[in-house]
Amino acid sequence: MLVKDVMNKNVVVAKSEVTIREASKVMSKYKIGSLVVLKDNDVIGIITEGDIMESVANDHNPDSTSVEKIMSQKVLTVDPEDTIENAADIMVQNKIKKLPVMENGKLRGIITASDIVVVEPKLIQSIASLISMKIPGYSGG
Repeated sequence: MLVKDVMNKNVVVAKSEVTIREASKVMSKYKIGSLVVLKDNDVIGIITEGDIMESVANDHNPDSTSVEKIMSQKVLTVDPEDTIENAADIMVQNKIKKLPVMENGKLRGIITASDIVVVEPKLIQSIASLISMKIPGYSGG
């Protein structure tokens, strides 16, 4: 099965200058765990719930700090024609749960660990390590 068969084509994005508070409101509204960050229509980062929690814990002001200051700048991506097994391997090797899908330099979608598990149960064992990595000592799915 290919990434294009599973990915969500409706990617919610944020401009780089958006504040942490604005980003968290968008994430809450759409019940999503990340936003792809754009600058001049180019993907420059991704911000996750974890990034927001860490920034608040480190006393960043959510009303004046932009997502560009706290986002992950190293954005790993996949192509729509990649297999979901390849996407899962990238996620597991890099301990990430979301991958923007890029084609010819353009954002085409996003695929998450949850998306993969729903359509390919045999990959649950691989993905389980990502889901459980938040809980020290917990090795189940």
